[in-house]
Amino acid sequence: MKKIMIIVGIVIIYFFMYFLHVNFFDWFTIAGIKPNLFVLLVLFIGLYTGEKCGAISGFIIGLYTDFLFSNKIGGSAILLLIVGFAGGYLDKKFSKDEGKMTIIVMGIIATSFYEVMFYIYNMIVLSVEFNIGSFLYILSIELLYNVLLIIILYPIINRLGCYAENIFKNKDISPRYF
Repeated sequence: MKKIMIIVGIVIIYFFMYFLHVNFFDWFTIAGIKPNLFVLLVLFIGLYTGEKCGAISGFIIGLYTDFLFSNKIGGSAILLLIVGFAGGYLDKKFSKDEGKMTIIVMGIIATSFYEVMFYIYNMIVLSVEFNIGSFLYILSIELLYNVLLIIILYPIINRLGCYAENIFKNKDISPRYF
């Protein structure tokens, strides 16, 4: 029952982030560039719930995002699946308890991977012209924006994530006596 409530919470958070992406960040852009909230959401789902749940939620969120924002279906779904799986993998290799710096580095890696691969995908599938200067400019501003959001939202993310982690990864310390 608690897992279902967390999944419902993730869906509500997704729609809230969608609302922020479509409405709020249209007004508060840096040089016309918005943060990529969906990469951060999928990364944190993978970090706190594991590889399997991160990959599945990444695929579903990516597919839904493709339906809403993209001309081609599947690019964001595959890339967010990889980001969600990588989030679960990084949880095993690095500690989230070391503070914000580890989470910031993970956010930078995930955002960079997603944007580079999505740019390559757009060049191949949509025949987008290769312009490394503008791409690096957009990437650097998006990374800055995502890092600022991680710094601001870290206490909330960590609290909700630890709650989800305890339920999904069965980290209850209390012994069971039968």
